[in-house]
Amino acid sequence: MKIKDRIYGNFDIKEPVLIELIKSKPVQRLKGIAQFGLPDKYYFIKGYSRYEHSIGVMLLLKILGANLEEQIAGLLHDISHSAFSHVFDWVVGTSESEDYQDSIHNRFMNQKKIKGIINKYNLDFKEIINLDNFSLLEREIPNLCADRIDYSLREYPVKIRKYCLSNLIVRNNKIVFQNRKAAKVFGVTFIGLQVHHWGSLEAVARYSLLADILKKALKKKLINKKDFLFNDKYIIDILEKDPQLKDELSVLKNKKLDTSILNRFINTKKKFRYVDPIYIERDRLERLSKKDIGFRKLIERSR
Repeated sequence: MKIKDRIYGNFDIKEPVLIELIKSKPVQRLKGIAQFGLPDKYYFIKGYSRYEHSIGVMLLLKILGANLEEQIAGLLHDISHSAFSHVFDWVVGTSESEDYQDSIHNRFMNQKKIKGIINKYNLDFKEIINLDNFSLLEREIPNLCADRIDYSLREYPVKIRKYCLSNLIVRNNKIVFQNRKAAKVFGVTFIGLQVHHWGSLEAVARYSLLADILKKALKKKLINKKDFLFNDKYIIDILEKDPQLKDELSVLKNKKLDTSILNRFINTKKKFRYVDPIYIERDRLERLSKKDIGFRKLIERSR
């Protein structure tokens, strides 16, 4: 299978298990799930799909020398994401943690199709299903991991993205930067996305508005929670048949919401994302915030 990725370039995937998983319905479903939670039609920034991100994480792990099991886990790490992704967390969970999708990951991994493919190739399903086994794929904030690196690189300016990617290496089973400069460029750019995109008032307002629309649709019994197992378009098509909800959705088509709308959500909290990279200095691993006071203060101000 030949894959052309806009971040990592061209790859020839030769592992049969990866090819079969990529072609499976559970993975293909992710093509219809917007990474940013809202489809482009209702968002203020052009996005991409959970499928693109999942493929990217797998490729990044391949570049970093991860074994096949970790590459599989990377490909499947977002398999549980529902329609509207983290917006659904606001419907059934909390806006500050956005962790509902993670809590149901094992349930999705145990689908007959996914489990059957993994077992077919005599791989350890119990190992792959436990993301704690893969330190390159997932680590707690503020550490670097393939998941966090991929979704941020997809928004970085091309020059910065290439520079950061060229300075990533693995040391002591951790993803680190080869020098302080690269670590700071990555960390500062990441915080910039948190402030101006992921945690911006524009994003918070749109998440809140769509979550409210979805709650109304559930209350009206136009949809049920099982419908979120499909994709964004499936539910949008249902919502747009209701005049009231269609009218409320139309507000989100504006690329900049009115100040009067934004101000309604000025105190709404959303998950705070940041990284505090580790880098190599004189053959030692150093944490950026411990060596760079300015970066530490930047994190504090951003929070």
